Amino acid sequence: MVDTQFITDREIYERVLQKQVPNAQDFVWIGTSDIKDLHVDSKGGMVPFLKVLSGLIKSNVSIRLIHAKEPGKRFREDFDKYPNLISGMERLLCPRVHFKCVIVDGRFAYSGSANLTGAGMGAKSPKRRNFESGIITTDPEMIEPIMDQFDAVWMGQFCPDCQRKKYCADYKDILGP
Repeated sequence: MVDTQFITDREIYERVLQKQVPNAQDFVWIGTSDIKDLHVDSKGGMVPFLKVLSGLIKSNVSIRLIHAKEPGKRFREDFDKYPNLISGMERLLCPRVHFKCVIVDGRFAYSGSANLTGAGMGAKSPKRRNFESGIITTDPEMIEPIMDQFDAVWMGQFCPDCQRKKYCADYKDILGP
């Protein structure tokens, strides 16, 4: 059954990060402008979201992450706890990315305003989270353009004409010297 819904605030955390991402079978693509040390509920305790991604990698799920700036110290500390993220998670830094999306197995997509942070994704308490909104969908006709945008950035389609290369650590890897 094809379904598209508008969701807000805590629903983003519950329906995307808790329900969809941990159940990925093939791939998870995440696009975000900002990325921080996000924690999620796992078996009654809070764990780094990176632990969830690490577990998916162990199950041979492909992970791609596009973000606009380098994450902070706490994110790096958590990242270093899961060595399989280094080789198992593909990452691209693009300073022009401002879209936020999560695509799971090409069958589910979130697109909206929430960055991959606790305040953005609604994982924080109601008094500390941002006011966010977006759509979730299982409609292939809506998922396809979300995937197309992500893939265009991933493949470097906009890199040749980008005027922000001096801020981009990865464009040489995409286009060569």
